[in-house]
Amino acid sequence: MSGWNRREFVRASSSFAALGLGGNRWDTQTPQSSSILDPWKPGLLDIHHINTGRGNSTLAIAPDGTSLLVDAGAAASSGPALNAARPDESRRPGEWIGRYAARQLQAAGRAGLDYALMTHLHGDHVGEISAQSPPSKRGDYRLTGISDVAEVISIRKLIDRGFPEYSDPARITDASGLNYIAFARSAASQGTQAELATPGKQVGLKYAPERYPSCSARILSCNGRIWTGAAEESKAMFPPKAPEIEPLSENSCSIALRLKYGSFSYFTGGDLNCDTNYGRDKWRDVESAVAAVAGPVSVSTCNHHGYFDANGPDFVRALRARVWILQTWHASHPAISVLANLYSQLLYPGPRDVFCLGLHPAAALVCGRFSTGFKSSQGHVLVRVAPGGAEYTVAVLDDSDERDRVKAVFGPYPS
Repeated sequence: MSGWNRREFVRASSSFAALGLGGNRWDTQTPQSSSILDPWKPGLLDIHHINTGRGNSTLAIAPDGTSLLVDAGAAASSGPALNAARPDESRRPGEWIGRYAARQLQAAGRAGLDYALMTHLHGDHVGEISAQSPPSKRGDYRLTGISDVAEVISIRKLIDRGFPEYSDPARITDASGLNYIAFARSAASQGTQAELATPGKQVGLKYAPERYPSCSARILSCNGRIWTGAAEESKAMFPPKAPEIEPLSENSCSIALRLKYGSFSYFTGGDLNCDTNYGRDKWRDVESAVAAVAGPVSVSTCNHHGYFDANGPDFVRALRARVWILQTWHASHPAISVLANLYSQLLYPGPRDVFCLGLHPAAALVCGRFSTGFKSSQGHVLVRVAPGGAEYTVAVLDDSDERDRVKAVFGPYPS
C-alpha cells in the first residue's frame, strides 16, 4: 500500500513503546519530551482533534491524502470560565488551526485543504467576531475562525448547512454567523466551490479512490433532515413550522458526519443535542435519530462539547464507541450527567476510553468522580487508523507549542 503496510504500522507502534509510549496493549507511559509525531503516510487515516481552547476543529487526512477540516472555532469571549488559549494568545485561534493543518498536510504533499465542512454557524465552530477582529483584504468580512484559516491555507470546497441563501430552517441573525456568510459568499466568488450539505451525500476521496474503496465520508444529517440509509434520501425531523415561542436552535441544524475505513468507523455531530423541552418537542432530539442511522462506531466525538443537553442515553447506546473524544473549552464542559452516560455499563457493556482536549479546573473538580479516569485531559488528540482500517491508535500531542511532541499513545485498538 504505497510504501506503508500493517507491518510498518506495528513497527511504528513498537517504536512508540521504545520511547516509553506503551508496553501492554491499552497501556501507556509518559514518553521522552523529544518524541515527535511520525508524519502521515499513504494508507493511513489520520483524524486530528485540534485544541486551541476556543472551540472545535478537526482535521482528517484520508489514506490517499484527501483532506477535510471540520469546523474552525474561535470563541472571542473571555473570563475565568474559559480555558487558557493554546498554544497562547499571540495568534488568533483560526491562525493556529490553519498553521496546524498546513503543517500536517506537508506530509501528504498537499498545499491546500480539499474540503472544509462547517457543522453549524456558531462562533465556536466558524469563528466569533469582536472589536479586535481585523477586516479581511479579500472581502467584506472580518478575520476569525475559518476566515483566518483561509488566510493561511487555501480551501478548495466549502460545505455548510445554508449556502447560498442561509434562510432555512433557522434564520441567521447574530453578527458572527453573518460574518461567516459574508466570508463564504466572498470565497465562492473567488474560486472556492461552496455547497449546501446534503444528507446521504458522500464526501469523496480526491486522489486515489480506486485504491481505497473502503474509505468514505458520509453526511448523516443537516438542518434536521436525517439520512434514511438509501442513496441520498432523507427524512425531516422538524415540523413544517417550528413554534414561534421557541425559535429553532442553530445547534439542532448541525451537520453530522460518519467516516469509515474498512471495519473502522467514526462519528462527529457538531452541537446536536437531545433536548426536547421536557418531552414537549420530541422532534428536537436530532442526535438520537442520527445515532440510530450511524450505528455502532469505533470512535465518536461528544456532541455539544459534552454539555448537559447532549449525548443522551439513546445516543450513547446506539454508538457504543470504544473511544470518546471531548472537545471542551469551558468550565461547563463536560457535564457530569454526560460522563455518567459515557461510562455506563447499562447502556452498553465493555471498556471505553475518554480523551479530553482541555479539562477546565472547575470541571475537573465537579466531575472528579469520572474525569480522574480520562486517558488525557490536555492536548490535541490524534486518531491514527492503520492501512485497511483493522486497528487504530490514539495519540495525545502537546498543545503548548507547534512541535507536535507526543505525550502518550494508546492502543492499538481493534476496529
